[in-house]
Amino acid sequence: MMKLCLVLGLVFAGAAFCSIEKRIVGSKTCDTERQYHVEITSLQGGKSCGGSLLNTRWVLTASHCAEQNVKVKLAVNSDQPFYKKFWSFLKGSSKATEQEISTKQQFTYKGEDKKLHDIMLIKLNQDMSAKLPTIRLPPVPCTKPEENQQVQIGGFGSKKAGGTAANSLKCASTEITKCGEQDKPDSNYFSDETTTMCAFKPGVETCFGDAGSAVEYNNLLHGIVVSNPVDTCVKTVVMLDICFYRKWIDDTMKAN
Repeated sequence: MMKLCLVLGLVFAGAAFCSIEKRIVGSKTCDTERQYHVEITSLQGGKSCGGSLLNTRWVLTASHCAEQNVKVKLAVNSDQPFYKKFWSFLKGSSKATEQEISTKQQFTYKGEDKKLHDIMLIKLNQDMSAKLPTIRLPPVPCTKPEENQQVQIGGFGSKKAGGTAANSLKCASTEITKCGEQDKPDSNYFSDETTTMCAFKPGVETCFGDAGSAVEYNNLLHGIVVSNPVDTCVKTVVMLDICFYRKWIDDTMKAN
């Protein structure tokens, strides 16, 4: 089995260190998949998550991944040749793919009862190149994947339990299942059966490092990982259902 944890990686060095929240067990290298994947790290330290680039200006992630000043790193799984990355680095044009984002540019969903949900939109400081890969959202309205359907999760991490962090994105497939009574997001956020969904597959677990990462179904972003283990891995992946928040996503991006 392979373990997967989101890390801060250096583009031009093989070294990586891991200040992690969750990790995926049972993964493979993503190769050219999930090129929309974004790394989100706390400027205060102690936290690293995933996110998804929706368009040239907006990133979707879990609320608990930010709510403080963060660094957002885009194009972390780009298939751009090394020499082009190096040339961009020398010219300074690659700096825009790393942006420090203040809390003023972070938008957490708040229900009619004023309770916060563990989903957030982050507005980038500037428009990114339209050539950067993004992930499409399902239409409005939409429905979440049914039980027994296969979905894909992903993130950065070690190739095996206890190993060093990998410098390539890892992917794993898992299967939609019923949520148990304890399968919930962080207790600081509201959730119920209308907002959450769960997945389970033998050999696939989330640990520390993949909060906020996309849950793909039919090549669309149908969920984000929000399971929040403290000191152990969990076999059931807890996710927020994007369809519940679909209209809010559009409205928030238009209003801001």
